[in-house]
Amino acid sequence: MKIKCTTEQIGQLIRKTRKSLRLTQKDLALTSGTGLRFIIDLEKGKPTCQLAKTLTVLNTLGIRLDLFPPPALEKD
Repeated sequence: MKIKCTTEQIGQLIRKTRKSLRLTQKDLALTSGTGLRFIIDLEKGKPTCQLAKTLTVLNTLGIRLDLFPPPALEKD
C-alpha cells in the first residue's frame, strides 16, 4: 500500500511505537544515540529534523521504511 506521509504522521508513529514499547523519550534518546530535544521535536513532526538521525530512531524502534521509485522508473 502506498501512503504519502507527513512529518506529523511519522512523529505520531514514532511516539505510538515508543509508548507501546514502554520507553520514555529519554530512553529512546539514549538507545538511539540522539538527544532528548531531538526526540521531542521528531515526535512533534518538526520538518527540519535531520534525516540520518530520524532513520536511526526508526531503526531503533524497529519501524520499517520502504521507498519505491515512480512507476515510470520501475520499468527500466
